Amino acid sequence: MEVLSPKSAGVESNPAPRKPLRPATSPSLAGVQAASVRLPLCFVLVGVLSLLASAGFLLAQPDLLAMYHYTPHLIAITHLFVLGFICSIVMGAMYQLVPVTLETQLFSERLVKWQFAAHVIGFVGMVFAFWTFNMALVGAFGSLLTLGVGLFVFNLARTLAKVKGWNPIKFGIASALFWLASTVSAGLFLTASKCWSFSSFQPLAAMHAHAHLGVVGVFVMMIVTVSYKLVPMFTLSELQNERRAWWSIALLDLGLAGAFAAILVQSSLKPVAALVIIAGLLLYGTEIKAILRARNRRALDWGIRYFLTALALLVPLSILALALSWSRLPVTAFTMQLENIYGLLALAGLAGLAILGMLYKIVPFLVWFHSYSRQIGRVKVPALAEMYSVPLQIAGYWSFLTGLGVLCVATALSHEAGIRWGGGLLALSLAIFAVNMGKILSHFVRPKIQAFAPKTFTAAKNL
Repeated sequence: MEVLSPKSAGVESNPAPRKPLRPATSPSLAGVQAASVRLPLCFVLVGVLSLLASAGFLLAQPDLLAMYHYTPHLIAITHLFVLGFICSIVMGAMYQLVPVTLETQLFSERLVKWQFAAHVIGFVGMVFAFWTFNMALVGAFGSLLTLGVGLFVFNLARTLAKVKGWNPIKFGIASALFWLASTVSAGLFLTASKCWSFSSFQPLAAMHAHAHLGVVGVFVMMIVTVSYKLVPMFTLSELQNERRAWWSIALLDLGLAGAFAAILVQSSLKPVAALVIIAGLLLYGTEIKAILRARNRRALDWGIRYFLTALALLVPLSILALALSWSRLPVTAFTMQLENIYGLLALAGLAGLAILGMLYKIVPFLVWFHSYSRQIGRVKVPALAEMYSVPLQIAGYWSFLTGLGVLCVATALSHEAGIRWGGGLLALSLAIFAVNMGKILSHFVRPKIQAFAPKTFTAAKNL
């Protein structure tokens, strides 16, 4: 796909006005094959608002993390974070990235608008219903959310079908769509079983199986798949071993299928399934390391650092997964809190930090492309680095990691004051992120362009 590059925009201080530059032949995050920039940004805005709301709820009720996670309010906040923040961002990003990475056109932008409405109304209603623990209402709004997910899966599946042949990225996206459909189906099954008591599965085991479908099957799978395209793109590298990429995704699929069944029936084979997933993640980590070693852009910007730090959290997550999957693990107050830490690291740490990092890479370009791509050569436009504050990125990064660390320790100890402090640091980081996003989005609302200064010529003296 051919697009304009913002890399050097605004560098020349006083060139002569000229015709718009012809597009450079390099892949990008925007262009004729992707959806309208407004559509992904709507999902991003909803996601950021949901993220801030989730942090606010936890600050108001820090005791929720000091107790076991099977409570109505914590389930409500978890769904606000997962459906409102993570899913909204992932869906918006997929509408932009899938056509770009597979070099095809999105099947239908009209379906995106209908899906957005169903998604927002559905998850907001579900959060309220979980908060009041009205399971019939959860089912009603969950059905609307499922309709939205169905439109999303159908739209992307039809988009994938337009691409001939298979590669690791197409396979990974197809896998994530399958697991997404499975996750919402399992969620509706859980809700129905609460209303009519027909399920023979242990409720907590069924909830854990449902959660792993979503976190591993959708979010981890999407992170793995999309990073095979985006990390090389942003670091000027390329995929080093396609076979390794194939195997990493295949092992994730195989391990998750086994983990779902083992968790659901409370089998002692849970550690085996966990090891298969970890093997896939090891191959993924090996490939990402090889990609980074081969990169031409030596300096890593803070968006990539956010993302790579999130990937590093896969190590403690894998250790916790193995420990918690052991059938002989004693059930104590401490081991029950380890489950809270496991979920916290997976959602806030891995998924949250990875999304923040990718948003710092994707949103500036989308806004720049929308506001300035047609102005190149006519007026002076800002460079990407001028659209946000790097010092704010750094402050947000360290406050996030510090807050996450404090929150994990305090959660393990059921220390409410520590949870409040850790949550406060996370909230500070998210507020910083929101300010930076506001700076970026201000260019969407009011582009900041300047006319080129006219060249001055000195008349030659007649001798």
